[in-house]
Amino acid sequence: MPFTLPKIYPITDTLISGRSHAEQVEMLAAGGASVVQLREKRASPREFYDAAREAMLIARDLGVQLIINDRVDIAIAVKADGVHLGQDDLPPDRARSLLGDTRIIGFSTHSLNQALAAESAPVDYLAIGPIYQTSTKERADPVVGLEVITAIKTRVSKPLVAIGGITFQSASSVIDAGADSVAVISDLLSTGDISERMRQFVELLG
Repeated sequence: MPFTLPKIYPITDTLISGRSHAEQVEMLAAGGASVVQLREKRASPREFYDAAREAMLIARDLGVQLIINDRVDIAIAVKADGVHLGQDDLPPDRARSLLGDTRIIGFSTHSLNQALAAESAPVDYLAIGPIYQTSTKERADPVVGLEVITAIKTRVSKPLVAIGGITFQSASSVIDAGADSVAVISDLLSTGDISERMRQFVELLG
């Protein structure tokens, strides 16, 4: 399945949502999600593997592409559609050699310089953030703001996902600043009806 970066890029979180990754994938898909990233910072590798395998079964049934945060080994083991790598994870070129040419690889950056350095990396999209203050990371990087999105977009050709504290109220401004997509966690998962909130974001961003 070819990869098209959606305007709204949901990321799972079991603590915020109070639901399993598989349940979140199902609810997000019901709201119109075409891509979902599984993010798990607290479970053991075995627990994350089991959760990812369950989520993959749901994703395949619903035609949703699944991206695994950080863990290339788990992405390979469950045959996920790709991985999202941070600055301290496996280098993108090494991940590409393990995953092959058809899997999706995203890569986090936290400054203009990091984004410029990643322009030549074998990745499908870059993430930039945190755009605003965020509570989903224990040790968050400094806030970069909307201006950095615009600066990166004028100098980098890869698709750009903005992340970090983005809400329904601020999402349009982030897209207007130059982001191709917004990644959202808290404002999607903490509202009670995840499917309806996802639907609202899809309608807002088109």
